[in-house]
Amino acid sequence: MQLIFKEIITAFMVLFAVIDIVGNIPIIIDLRKKVGHIQSEKASIIAGAIMIVFLFLGKSILNLIGIDVNSFAIAGAFILFFIALEMILGITLYKEEDNNVMTASIFPLAFPLIAGPGSLTTLLSLRAEFRVENI
Repeated sequence: MQLIFKEIITAFMVLFAVIDIVGNIPIIIDLRKKVGHIQSEKASIIAGAIMIVFLFLGKSILNLIGIDVNSFAIAGAFILFFIALEMILGITLYKEEDNNVMTASIFPLAFPLIAGPGSLTTLLSLRAEFRVENI
């Protein structure tokens, strides 16, 4: 196991830019207005678990269900687009809103905002380029 500092910093910076937590602040504020307290610790743990599992099993899972990485990224972009439409237009596209704090911490905070299609696709790309222990 060889840790390469340059790869660690590069992977961190790329994931930080792709996850874009600063850009998600308006969504988080809107979510807090709707449900009150958000369990950020739980959302972080769930998002981290999703990303770690996808780092090791992502390519196999996508191959198993017959989806390539580009199609996965496009489908995830549509999900984020519809979430943005709901926020901007103030309409409900999927279902009636559930003001449950437990649900709000998982969807949309942990997935797809933190561990979304962009970060999961980026993890697959980083795995192809860098050693897993450096990611």
